[in-house]
Order: sequence, then structure tokens, then C-alpha cells
Amino acid sequence: MDATSSDAIRTPSPRYDRPEPDAFTRPYWEAAAEGRLLLRRCGSCGRAHHYPREFCPHCWSEDVTWERATGRATLYTWSVVHRNDLPPFGDRVPYLPAVVDLAEGPRMMTELVSADPETLRAGLELEAAFREGVPVFRPAPAH
Repeated sequence: MDATSSDAIRTPSPRYDRPEPDAFTRPYWEAAAEGRLLLRRCGSCGRAHHYPREFCPHCWSEDVTWERATGRATLYTWSVVHRNDLPPFGDRVPYLPAVVDLAEGPRMMTELVSADPETLRAGLELEAAFREGVPVFRPAPAH
């Protein structure tokens, strides 16, 4: 079969919405696929961090372990993206990239879902949700 054949095998377009897991980050991505958000916590200084690293970015200790996060966060900042040509973002426009403050302390880049951009405000309470094994956040239900 030649490359001009209509039956040629096509290589799928690369995805830009998630990193490729490696041996170290695999527990994080496996937990996310099960609907759980993990953080790393330092045994030396006690601080949590996100994105997972093999050392503490605060004190440089290697005494860090996995910990399940509560999934609670507050909105720090956001934007509304109306155009993006990279797959799969073009199919999602408009979408809401955001930075959230996790209840455990770390700040995390994410995407807001099930949210009306007109009602967003800094400090809005959020909860974790998962789309195709990727943590995203949505407004928390009112108590």
C-alpha cells in the first residue's frame, strides 16, 4: 500500500491536553483515571506540592510521599479562550483555563468545566472533577 492510497493508515494527531506519564508520575495519572487527585507532601517541611516532583520544591528534601487531596479548591484566576487550533482544544472552544488554590495549599493550573464565565469570581469554591483521566474543576454546590 502506498502513501497516496485512500486506505493508508493515518497517524493520530498529537494531543496537547495531557502529558505523557512516566514511571514517576504514573501513580498520579492512574489515580486521576480513577477519580482521585494526588499531591506530594514533604516529610521534612510538611508542605504539599503540585505538580508531582521527586523532591520538595520548597526545601529540596527527597522525603516526599503521595497523599490523596480533598478535591476542594478556590478560584485564583481564569481566562476565556475563544480560539485554539491544537487538538483537542479546537473542539472545546470557548473553554476556561484557570489557576486554583487547592485546599492543601498548592496552586494548580487546570480547566473549569460546568461553569458560566459571567458568574466566576476570585475565591469561588470549586471541586475536582475528572475528564478522560485529567483533573478539572467545577463550581462546588452551594451548602
